[in-house]
Amino acid sequence: KWKQLSRLQRSVILFLFAFLAVCGVISYTSMGEPWKSLTNKSLDDQKTEAEIPGLKLANPAVLPAPQKADANLGDYPELSQQKPPKLPYVRRGPSNLQIKPPRRNMRLKTRHDPSRVVEEPVQADKEEKTEKSVISWRGAVIEPDQSTEPPSSKVKEPEKPSSVEADDQKEPVPITERQMAVIEAFRHAWKGYKDFAWGHDELKPLSKSYSEWFGLGLTLIDALDTMWILGLKEEFEEARKWVANDLVFDKNVDVNLFESTIRILGGLLSTYHLSGDSLFLEKAKDIGNRLMPAFKTPSKIPYSDVNIGRGTAHPPRWTSDSTVAEVTSIQLEFRELSRLTGDEKFQKAVDEVMKHVHTLSGKNDGLVPMFINTNSGQFTHLGVYTLGARADSYYEYLLKQWIQGGKKENELLEDYMRAIEGVKKHLLQRSQPKQLTFVGELAHGHFSAKM
Repeated sequence: KWKQLSRLQRSVILFLFAFLAVCGVISYTSMGEPWKSLTNKSLDDQKTEAEIPGLKLANPAVLPAPQKADANLGDYPELSQQKPPKLPYVRRGPSNLQIKPPRRNMRLKTRHDPSRVVEEPVQADKEEKTEKSVISWRGAVIEPDQSTEPPSSKVKEPEKPSSVEADDQKEPVPITERQMAVIEAFRHAWKGYKDFAWGHDELKPLSKSYSEWFGLGLTLIDALDTMWILGLKEEFEEARKWVANDLVFDKNVDVNLFESTIRILGGLLSTYHLSGDSLFLEKAKDIGNRLMPAFKTPSKIPYSDVNIGRGTAHPPRWTSDSTVAEVTSIQLEFRELSRLTGDEKFQKAVDEVMKHVHTLSGKNDGLVPMFINTNSGQFTHLGVYTLGARADSYYEYLLKQWIQGGKKENELLEDYMRAIEGVKKHLLQRSQPKQLTFVGELAHGHFSAKM
């Protein structure tokens, strides 16, 4: 039969046999090393057991020498049977900020490596069995992360800022020419504020005077964290003295809840995180308490204005509505205030707002109207949807709250993903003839090319 086959058929058969033989040799070679190592390991284990009766600990001489005197026992399973080993946990997000006094010679410290591994202890068996939530939304699969936890029901001592770390021994890195240009630009603007508007809300540079929103030094508080980051120690210390001696919230003045939260409360909290100075946390707690009357409404949707001296709140003079952006863009600051002080009332108030908005009708594929009534808790002025003023930061704070809360509050992410789909469907258009993508508004079913 072999001779009856054609030359081509015989060549193909011989090639197949040769190919199989080569594959067999390669497989045997690759499989031989693991089996050899396993056999040697088994023989070593048997030898060790024979030399050490009663399953005693191995001779320390056979253990690898520790690299440091304070080596973690978790690195050696033989010595850590009674304690759960510490597993590495890579923190997502920006690295912790360093707490160091700014330097007079304007030399900046090196940033932390964002890839730094932080070890956290393994939780109890019961907690290990808890399944992590995963959200899948039109192909997007996002795993929950560990971050800011909600405060416990009990009031606890104020928590130290997570950014406080031991001073490292690295040499400061000289600032660049571009960085110095930024610093000088700030110094120029700050000098104008100091000379003509010190302690007031805003500088009017042309008239060399000032204007007031609330009379609480908004520019100064807003600039505290910037001065710290830029390393302007003298300017920062001068501003701190003003906060300590002259910033008083017990005054008969109406303030806007949203503006006071993002400027005053947010500015004080961020400065506390950077400096670790408890003065700023105490001031933040003071203004936070004075803003709480805004939430005393039939619907729990807060009023827009608060008298921080009298402890009363009211809507604007021209309407009983609040803007959706304002009532849904104060959550980050109030939640962080609860985390730092241990007082859950701040987070509870703003979380109720988000839960209420989550259930409301009147949305258009996740897009929300611009106004909400503080009495009924319902959207008003339906039909107009925009990424502009009165609605913009609602979408921004959805994602930021989800990240702040450890990526566990699924309703926030769901609302955000739906809104993004709504933007793509209703608010995106392309220009003619260059096909440039731009965002507009939707007014009662009609697209408006307004950015």
